[in-house]
Amino acid sequence: MIYTKTLLTCQHSLLKWSGNNLSRNARFTFQKFSTSSLKEVRSKVQGVKRKLDSFEPQIDGLIIETSCLDGSKLWKPFIFTAVFSTTSLATAAIWEFESIHRKRRQLKDWFHHSRRKYRNDINKWWNSLTEGEKIFAPICFINILVFLLWKIPSFHPVMVKYFCSNPGGKNICWPMVLSTFSHYSAMHIFANMYVLHSFSSGCVSNMGKEQFLGFYLAAGAIASFASYVHKVLINRPGLSLGASGAIMGVLGYCCTRFPDLELNIIFLPFFVFKASAAIKFIMGIDALGILLGWRFFDHAAHLGGALFGVFWSAYGSTYIWNKRGPIVEAWYKFRKATFSD
Repeated sequence: MIYTKTLLTCQHSLLKWSGNNLSRNARFTFQKFSTSSLKEVRSKVQGVKRKLDSFEPQIDGLIIETSCLDGSKLWKPFIFTAVFSTTSLATAAIWEFESIHRKRRQLKDWFHHSRRKYRNDINKWWNSLTEGEKIFAPICFINILVFLLWKIPSFHPVMVKYFCSNPGGKNICWPMVLSTFSHYSAMHIFANMYVLHSFSSGCVSNMGKEQFLGFYLAAGAIASFASYVHKVLINRPGLSLGASGAIMGVLGYCCTRFPDLELNIIFLPFFVFKASAAIKFIMGIDALGILLGWRFFDHAAHLGGALFGVFWSAYGSTYIWNKRGPIVEAWYKFRKATFSD
């Protein structure tokens, strides 16, 4: 089974596109302001460069919170990351138990009720999806919904506050997760959702939908925390958003779990390479981006998500997920004492 990938060329194409457009914009600015002072021309060119620095929202009059970055502030997001990731995985384990328990119930009468035609069509479409597609569909829907909210100018203050992670902001916990579903650029959301769709089915078939969702949410939080740590170390506050960190966790898991899987690039189908080589190359690019201070992508978030995916493939499933028995047993006793079947 070959999964078509565009992530490798996406970063290169975006950088190349940005460079070409930067040159064209710079030349255009020079011609338009040829009678202005050298200082004004330089200011215009730098303005163009800043717009191409990253996927941060480009909003006129936007004020980014830049409070003093202090390493002591990381304890709170660290605790949040640990608690949220643990809760996500524990909830996923409970969800899996509930799914198995639910299947034992007799639901034949409910299925025999008459339904309208549009509901039958929706059910038919939904049932035709694979387990991976059933997980991908709601994730993609939420991402699209948040993307559309970005197009409403009156929502921008709320979106920046809650759907962009920023270690220098006042809200530094929940944005770590909410930013995972947030995209300002159409190209950004398209690339991320395409890659997630390509890998989600394989991961879900191997992990199960419950474990996959818990893993995906935890990967998003951990990737955001890695971004926080990097920004604090280099003392550079700023906004980060996008599902790339969580998706890198999915890539890290798949490429480690199936190292001999053959991948190719959509525009170069004849160029085939191993999954193990792909993840090493991508992680190497992100490590280089951190060392060289590249700002177009949040390389720290990418690398943090990928490392978590590699860890979960090697140790997480065996030593964490397979030890979920006490959590499920405690939930079963609580459920039995509180709710009736």
